[in-house]
Amino acid sequence: MNYLFICVVLVWYCFLHSFLISIWFTKVINRLSKKYYAFYRLFYVLFSLLLLVLLIDYTSQFDNKIIISYSFPWSILRYALMYGSLLLFFWAFFFNYDSLSFFGIRQILNYRKVVTINPAEAIKKNGLLGVIRHPMYLALIIYLWSQTFKLIDILINIVLTIYVIIGTKLEEKKLVLEFGDAYVKYQHEVPMLIPFIKPKAV
Repeated sequence: MNYLFICVVLVWYCFLHSFLISIWFTKVINRLSKKYYAFYRLFYVLFSLLLLVLLIDYTSQFDNKIIISYSFPWSILRYALMYGSLLLFFWAFFFNYDSLSFFGIRQILNYRKVVTINPAEAIKKNGLLGVIRHPMYLALIIYLWSQTFKLIDILINIVLTIYVIIGTKLEEKKLVLEFGDAYVKYQHEVPMLIPFIKPKAV
């Protein structure tokens, strides 16, 4: 019963996380908050992180029995995947993405300013983004599965992996609406989550 409840809570969190940043909801918030919409991204990030911390703390109370242990040479593979995924994540975060925009800081800095974006120039295709469209999401999936020890880990990883894949597809639709044909062209040039395969547009 605890496992089922945790899965339900995780699914609820994933749904809420996507809903709060969905096209429909952000349009509503933008219309209601008007010029103060610049602060919404920061609120969204902080609120999501707070809920995630509470959720992690809650799930850590259950199922402490280890069912998967990593002995040599699997321990080496696990550490390679874990540290490799962390390197991939932070490299993409700091060198390929605008970290200030991710946290909502740049939106606040541009408060009351009119910002014009050229879609063709805004889409970065250098570095990791020339190999895969969403390197941070791939890194997250790899990291999750390199941290599998208990049954609860497997359940959490399954739910979050499915969410990352679905969330990536939803984000792709938003990016097409935002950048138009320039992003569609990018979809045909670079794969979404699995590098070095033939790209397929969403």
